[in-house]
Amino acid sequence: MRLATAEINLTALSYNLKQIKVLAPGTRVMAVLKANAYGHGLVKIAQHLNDADAFAVARIDEALALRAGGLTKPIVLLEGFFNRADLPILIANNFEAIIHDENQLRAIETSQLDARLSVWLKIDTGMHRLGIEPEQFEAFYQRLKACDNVDPKIKLMTHFSCADDVHSTQTQVQIAAFERLVQSKPEAKCLANSAGVIGWPQSHGDWIRPGLMMYGVSPMINQVGTEHGLKPVMRLKTRVIAVKSLAAGEKVGYGGRWHSKQQTQLAIVAMGYGDGYPRNARDGTPVVIRGKRYGIVGAVSMDMITVDIGCNPDGISVGDEVEMWGPALPVEEVAACAGTIPYELLCNITPRVSYDYLAEPD
Repeated sequence: MRLATAEINLTALSYNLKQIKVLAPGTRVMAVLKANAYGHGLVKIAQHLNDADAFAVARIDEALALRAGGLTKPIVLLEGFFNRADLPILIANNFEAIIHDENQLRAIETSQLDARLSVWLKIDTGMHRLGIEPEQFEAFYQRLKACDNVDPKIKLMTHFSCADDVHSTQTQVQIAAFERLVQSKPEAKCLANSAGVIGWPQSHGDWIRPGLMMYGVSPMINQVGTEHGLKPVMRLKTRVIAVKSLAAGEKVGYGGRWHSKQQTQLAIVAMGYGDGYPRNARDGTPVVIRGKRYGIVGAVSMDMITVDIGCNPDGISVGDEVEMWGPALPVEEVAACAGTIPYELLCNITPRVSYDYLAEPD
């Protein structure tokens, strides 16, 4: 009997990409695949994104894995490169680099390269992470345009810090700052991540960078993917491995965090923080068994979780399937119960979880 399994619905993935194009018509799509495609499987996901115009990853090893998997689309390194020795690797594999500091620019200017490097110049408009300062923009831009090692068709970008909150003024401030700097430049521009695509259509520009929403999950505060016409791609499931009776007043799990107020039954399910399920999920965090929601009780263990199924009128038994999140239970809801964000839950799936890639008929 297979236990912890992540079902990946490739039909839903394709559907979401089409929906993204509806939300941002006329833009080119850079599909973000960093962190193992947000826990969904880097190469397998990329192989089913035929309508994407480019891929984006954080680091060179991720980009190399895509090339080894036979992917030929442009690949953008969101963190750029960190060593001059990386430049020949970028050139040989047709990787595109985001440039965000002086050290990178100087390395490009002073290296001998076999071809020109495609670059994206990143401007820090308020995220205060990677990116050149606004006052550096013109000098960086002119140096890149003058550099023989750089493809003259450079692209310009920034990154939002608060786009998930449509009530915040920060995103509009960032858009305005970016536009003031680049309005006279003819280069292609990219501002919108998933939250920008959904919440800030004025930021769509020439390129968009959908990540989380591509997997059917909402990047917006207190919303779920279905509210944006998206379908969950991952269904994390397992099985009931025991059902036992519990007397009133008995404590459950490590530390005895929860105790029963009345006689009940528990379903023990084969899932835990060793599979990537959040250890700090609170009592009452839902799971779905036989189409009905039940709440977990007691501390999440490495390999098991206890679920209060009451007097068990549905006859739950060993072998029954348990959905931990998926179409019947949004991962956004589980994340809220664990005091975290859905990004973390998806990315934390561990190697012992099996993956099943499914394609539903059209």
